[in-house]
Amino acid sequence: QFLGSTEVEQPKGTEVVRDAVRKLKFARHIKKSEGQKTPKVELQISIYGVKILDPKTKEVQHNCQLHRISFCADDKTDKRIFTFICKDSESNKHLCYVFDSEKCVKEITLTIGQAFDLAYRKFLESGGKDVETRKQIAGLQKRIQELETENAELKNKVQDLENQLRITQVHASPAGSVTPKSPSTDIFDMVPFSPISPQSSTPTRNGTQPPPVPSRSTEIKRDLFGAEPFDPFSCGAGDFPPDIQSKLDEMQEGFKMGLTLEGTVFCLDPLDSRC
Repeated sequence: QFLGSTEVEQPKGTEVVRDAVRKLKFARHIKKSEGQKTPKVELQISIYGVKILDPKTKEVQHNCQLHRISFCADDKTDKRIFTFICKDSESNKHLCYVFDSEKCVKEITLTIGQAFDLAYRKFLESGGKDVETRKQIAGLQKRIQELETENAELKNKVQDLENQLRITQVHASPAGSVTPKSPSTDIFDMVPFSPISPQSSTPTRNGTQPPPVPSRSTEIKRDLFGAEPFDPFSCGAGDFPPDIQSKLDEMQEGFKMGLTLEGTVFCLDPLDSRC
Protein backbone atom coordinates (compact mmCIF):
# COMPACT_ATOMS: atom_id res chain seq x y z
CA GLN A 1 0.00 0.00 0.00
CA PHE A 2 1.23 3.47 -0.92
CA LEU A 3 0.61 5.98 1.87
CA GLY A 4 1.87 8.82 -0.33
CA SER A 5 4.77 11.26 -0.37
CA THR A 6 5.50 14.40 1.59
CA GLU A 7 8.19 17.07 1.45
CA VAL A 8 11.02 16.90 3.98
CA GLU A 9 13.64 19.46 4.88
CA GLN A 10 16.66 17.15 4.87
CA PRO A 11 17.79 14.57 2.25
CA LYS A 12 18.43 11.92 4.93
CA GLY A 13 18.01 11.11 8.61
CA THR A 14 16.00 8.74 10.78
CA GLU A 15 14.10 11.52 12.55
CA VAL A 16 13.27 13.13 9.21
CA VAL A 17 11.75 9.85 8.01
CA ARG A 18 9.81 9.31 11.26
CA ASP A 19 8.17 12.72 11.02
CA ALA A 20 7.13 12.00 7.44
CA VAL A 21 5.71 8.59 8.45
CA ARG A 22 3.67 10.10 11.30
CA LYS A 23 2.27 12.78 8.99
CA LEU A 24 1.23 10.31 6.28
CA LYS A 25 -0.24 7.83 8.81
CA PHE A 26 -2.42 10.59 10.22
CA ALA A 27 -3.54 11.52 6.70
CA ARG A 28 -4.40 7.85 6.00
CA HIS A 29 -6.45 7.66 9.21
CA ILE A 30 -8.51 10.68 8.10
CA LYS A 31 -9.04 9.19 4.62
CA LYS A 32 -10.21 5.90 6.13
CA SER A 33 -12.73 7.75 8.30
CA GLU A 34 -14.05 9.34 5.10
CA GLY A 35 -14.39 5.94 3.42
CA GLN A 36 -11.31 6.16 1.17
CA LYS A 37 -9.05 3.17 0.78
CA THR A 38 -5.26 3.25 0.68
CA PRO A 39 -4.22 2.53 -2.95
CA LYS A 40 -2.09 -0.50 -3.76
CA VAL A 41 0.93 -0.13 -6.03
CA GLU A 42 3.59 -2.22 -7.69
CA LEU A 43 7.31 -1.48 -7.37
CA GLN A 44 9.88 -2.06 -10.10
CA ILE A 45 13.44 -1.80 -8.75
CA SER A 46 16.48 -1.71 -11.05
CA ILE A 47 19.89 -0.08 -11.31
CA TYR A 48 18.14 2.86 -12.99
CA GLY A 49 15.70 3.59 -10.17
CA VAL A 50 12.38 2.74 -8.53
CA LYS A 51 9.16 2.92 -10.50
CA ILE A 52 5.78 3.08 -8.76
CA LEU A 53 3.10 1.55 -11.02
CA ASP A 54 -0.61 0.90 -10.92
CA PRO A 55 -0.92 -2.89 -10.43
CA LYS A 56 -3.82 -3.22 -12.92
CA THR A 57 -3.05 -0.78 -15.71
CA LYS A 58 0.76 -0.86 -15.25
CA GLU A 59 0.75 2.94 -15.60
CA VAL A 60 3.82 4.62 -14.10
CA GLN A 61 2.73 6.96 -11.30
CA HIS A 62 6.22 7.96 -10.09
CA ASN A 63 9.67 7.34 -11.54
CA CYS A 64 12.39 7.88 -8.95
CA GLN A 65 15.84 7.71 -10.52
CA LEU A 66 18.38 5.87 -8.44
CA HIS A 67 20.98 8.63 -8.42
CA ARG A 68 18.35 10.97 -6.93
CA ILE A 69 17.53 8.62 -4.00
CA SER A 70 19.50 9.87 -1.02
CA PHE A 71 18.15 7.73 1.82
CA CYS A 72 16.08 4.57 2.31
CA ALA A 73 15.14 2.68 5.49
CA ASP A 74 12.49 0.59 7.20
CA ASP A 75 10.80 1.64 10.42
CA LYS A 76 12.17 -0.25 13.43
CA THR A 77 9.05 0.47 15.48
CA ASP A 78 6.66 -0.62 12.73
CA LYS A 79 7.82 -3.60 10.69
CA ARG A 80 5.25 -2.89 7.97
CA ILE A 81 6.63 0.55 6.97
CA PHE A 82 9.32 1.21 4.34
CA THR A 83 10.51 4.65 3.16
CA PHE A 84 12.99 6.33 0.88
CA ILE A 85 13.85 9.98 0.16
CA CYS A 86 14.21 11.15 -3.44
CA LYS A 87 14.95 14.57 -4.88
CA ASP A 88 12.26 15.68 -7.32
CA SER A 89 13.63 16.48 -10.79
CA GLU A 90 11.24 19.39 -11.42
CA SER A 91 10.92 21.19 -8.10
CA ASN A 92 14.30 20.08 -6.67
CA LYS A 93 12.51 19.35 -3.38
CA HIS A 94 13.24 16.30 -1.26
CA LEU A 95 10.21 14.00 -1.03
CA CYS A 96 9.80 11.09 1.34
CA TYR A 97 7.82 8.13 -0.10
CA VAL A 98 6.15 5.87 2.46
CA PHE A 99 4.85 2.32 1.86
CA ASP A 100 3.01 -0.19 4.01
CA SER A 101 3.69 -3.86 3.28
CA GLU A 102 2.90 -6.81 5.50
CA LYS A 103 5.50 -9.24 4.12
CA CYS A 104 7.81 -7.47 1.61
CA VAL A 105 9.49 -4.76 3.69
CA LYS A 106 12.80 -6.59 4.17
CA GLU A 107 12.85 -7.78 0.55
CA ILE A 108 12.30 -4.25 -0.72
CA THR A 109 15.06 -2.86 1.47
CA LEU A 110 17.55 -5.53 0.34
CA THR A 111 16.60 -5.14 -3.31
CA ILE A 112 17.17 -1.38 -3.31
CA GLY A 113 20.49 -1.92 -1.50
CA GLN A 114 21.54 -4.39 -4.19
CA ALA A 115 20.49 -1.94 -6.90
CA PHE A 116 22.75 0.70 -5.35
CA ASP A 117 25.69 -1.73 -5.23
CA LEU A 118 25.24 -2.79 -8.85
CA ALA A 119 24.86 0.80 -10.01
CA TYR A 120 28.02 1.82 -8.17
CA ARG A 121 30.00 -1.06 -9.68
CA LYS A 122 28.76 -0.19 -13.16
CA PHE A 123 29.71 3.40 -12.52
CA LEU A 124 33.28 2.39 -11.64
CA GLU A 125 33.53 0.12 -14.67
CA SER A 126 32.28 2.73 -17.12
CA GLY A 127 34.24 5.60 -15.59
CA GLY A 128 31.11 7.62 -14.92
CA LYS A 129 29.89 7.55 -18.50
CA ASP A 130 26.95 5.31 -17.69
CA VAL A 131 25.51 7.88 -15.26
CA GLU A 132 25.58 10.57 -17.92
CA THR A 133 23.92 8.20 -20.36
CA ARG A 134 21.15 7.46 -17.90
CA LYS A 135 20.65 11.17 -17.31
CA GLN A 136 20.37 11.79 -21.03
CA ILE A 137 17.91 8.92 -21.42
CA ALA A 138 15.82 10.22 -18.54
CA GLY A 139 15.82 13.71 -20.05
CA LEU A 140 14.76 12.33 -23.43
CA GLN A 141 11.96 10.30 -21.85
CA LYS A 142 10.68 13.36 -20.03
CA ARG A 143 10.79 15.37 -23.27
CA ILE A 144 8.87 12.63 -25.07
CA GLN A 145 6.15 12.74 -22.42
CA GLU A 146 5.90 16.51 -22.74
CA LEU A 147 5.63 16.28 -26.53
CA GLU A 148 2.96 13.59 -26.30
CA THR A 149 0.93 15.77 -23.92
CA GLU A 150 1.30 18.78 -26.20
CA ASN A 151 0.32 16.67 -29.21
CA ALA A 152 -2.82 15.47 -27.45
CA GLU A 153 -3.79 19.07 -26.58
CA LEU A 154 -3.29 20.17 -30.20
CA LYS A 155 -5.45 17.29 -31.44
CA ASN A 156 -8.22 18.34 -29.09
CA LYS A 157 -8.01 21.95 -30.35
CA VAL A 158 -8.17 20.79 -33.99
CA GLN A 159 -11.19 18.62 -33.18
CA ASP A 160 -12.94 21.57 -31.51
CA LEU A 161 -12.28 23.79 -34.56
CA GLU A 162 -13.65 21.12 -36.91
CA ASN A 163 -16.80 20.80 -34.80
CA GLN A 164 -17.30 24.59 -34.84
CA LEU A 165 -16.85 24.61 -38.63
CA ARG A 166 -19.49 21.91 -39.07
CA ILE A 167 -21.94 23.81 -36.88
CA THR A 168 -21.34 26.98 -38.93
CA GLN A 169 -21.96 25.13 -42.20
CA VAL A 170 -25.20 23.63 -40.86
CA HIS A 171 -26.55 27.05 -39.84
CA ALA A 172 -25.56 28.60 -43.20
CA SER A 173 -28.17 28.95 -46.01
CA PRO A 174 -28.60 25.91 -48.31
CA ALA A 175 -26.45 25.75 -51.43
CA GLY A 176 -27.99 27.30 -54.55
CA SER A 177 -30.46 29.53 -52.73
CA VAL A 178 -29.99 33.25 -53.18
CA THR A 179 -31.30 35.47 -50.43
CA PRO A 180 -32.54 38.81 -51.77
CA LYS A 181 -30.65 41.66 -50.26
CA SER A 182 -32.45 44.82 -49.30
CA PRO A 183 -30.81 47.99 -50.61
CA SER A 184 -28.52 49.66 -48.12
CA THR A 185 -29.62 52.99 -46.71
CA ASP A 186 -27.73 56.05 -45.53
CA ILE A 187 -27.85 57.65 -42.07
CA PHE A 188 -31.26 59.21 -42.93
CA ASP A 189 -32.70 55.80 -43.84
CA MET A 190 -32.77 56.87 -47.53
CA VAL A 191 -31.91 54.65 -50.44
CA PRO A 192 -28.75 56.05 -52.07
CA PHE A 193 -28.79 57.33 -55.67
CA SER A 194 -28.13 54.78 -58.38
CA PRO A 195 -27.81 55.30 -62.17
CA ILE A 196 -31.00 53.33 -62.82
CA SER A 197 -33.13 55.36 -60.43
CA PRO A 198 -35.35 58.20 -61.85
CA GLN A 199 -33.36 61.41 -62.29
CA SER A 200 -34.35 64.85 -61.16
CA SER A 201 -35.30 67.50 -63.68
CA THR A 202 -33.17 70.17 -62.02
CA PRO A 203 -30.13 71.29 -64.02
CA THR A 204 -26.67 70.40 -62.85
CA ARG A 205 -24.21 72.95 -61.48
CA ASN A 206 -22.30 73.29 -64.73
CA GLY A 207 -25.47 74.43 -66.52
CA THR A 208 -26.07 71.30 -68.57
CA GLN A 209 -29.46 69.68 -68.56
CA PRO A 210 -29.87 66.08 -67.41
CA PRO A 211 -31.11 63.45 -69.84
CA PRO A 212 -34.78 63.78 -70.85
CA VAL A 213 -37.46 62.25 -68.69
CA PRO A 214 -38.64 58.89 -70.05
CA SER A 215 -41.90 59.05 -72.00
CA ARG A 216 -45.17 58.37 -70.20
CA SER A 217 -46.52 54.91 -70.27
CA THR A 218 -49.17 54.31 -72.92
CA GLU A 219 -50.95 51.81 -70.74
CA ILE A 220 -54.52 53.03 -70.02
CA LYS A 221 -55.27 53.10 -66.32
CA ARG A 222 -58.77 53.01 -64.94
CA ASP A 223 -60.22 54.32 -61.73
CA LEU A 224 -62.04 52.47 -58.97
CA PHE A 225 -65.28 52.31 -61.06
CA GLY A 226 -63.60 51.09 -64.23
CA ALA A 227 -63.77 54.46 -66.03
CA GLU A 228 -60.87 56.13 -67.76
CA PRO A 229 -59.66 59.10 -65.67
CA PHE A 230 -59.54 62.58 -67.16
CA ASP A 231 -56.24 63.38 -68.82
CA PRO A 232 -55.72 67.03 -69.80
CA PHE A 233 -52.83 66.05 -72.05
CA SER A 234 -54.97 63.81 -74.23
CA CYS A 235 -58.13 65.93 -74.22
CA GLY A 236 -59.06 67.20 -77.71
CA ALA A 237 -61.79 69.29 -79.32
CA GLY A 238 -63.69 66.25 -80.49
CA ASP A 239 -64.28 65.03 -76.97
CA PHE A 240 -67.14 67.48 -76.24
CA PRO A 241 -70.50 68.25 -78.01
CA PRO A 242 -70.57 71.39 -80.23
CA ASP A 243 -72.62 73.47 -77.79
CA ILE A 244 -70.23 72.79 -74.90
CA GLN A 245 -67.24 73.27 -77.12
CA SER A 246 -68.55 76.68 -78.25
CA LYS A 247 -68.94 77.84 -74.65
CA LEU A 248 -65.44 76.66 -73.86
CA ASP A 249 -64.13 78.60 -76.86
CA GLU A 250 -65.90 81.73 -75.67
CA MET A 251 -64.41 81.34 -72.21
CA GLN A 252 -60.97 80.84 -73.70
CA GLU A 253 -61.32 84.02 -75.79
CA GLY A 254 -62.44 85.89 -72.68
CA PHE A 255 -59.40 84.67 -70.75
CA LYS A 256 -57.18 85.92 -73.55
CA MET A 257 -58.80 89.37 -73.31
CA GLY A 258 -58.10 89.54 -69.57
CA LEU A 259 -61.47 88.47 -68.18
CA THR A 260 -61.59 86.47 -64.94
CA LEU A 261 -64.12 84.10 -63.33
CA GLU A 262 -64.90 86.52 -60.49
CA GLY A 263 -68.63 87.32 -60.41
CA THR A 264 -69.45 84.83 -63.15
CA VAL A 265 -72.71 82.92 -62.72
CA PHE A 266 -72.61 79.28 -63.75
CA CYS A 267 -75.64 77.27 -64.62
CA LEU A 268 -75.97 73.80 -63.11
CA ASP A 269 -78.37 72.58 -65.79
CA PRO A 270 -77.05 69.34 -67.24
CA LEU A 271 -75.80 69.93 -70.76
CA ASP A 272 -74.68 66.41 -71.35
CA SER A 273 -74.88 63.09 -69.62
CA ARG A 274 -71.09 63.14 -69.08
CA CYS A 275 -71.12 66.46 -67.20
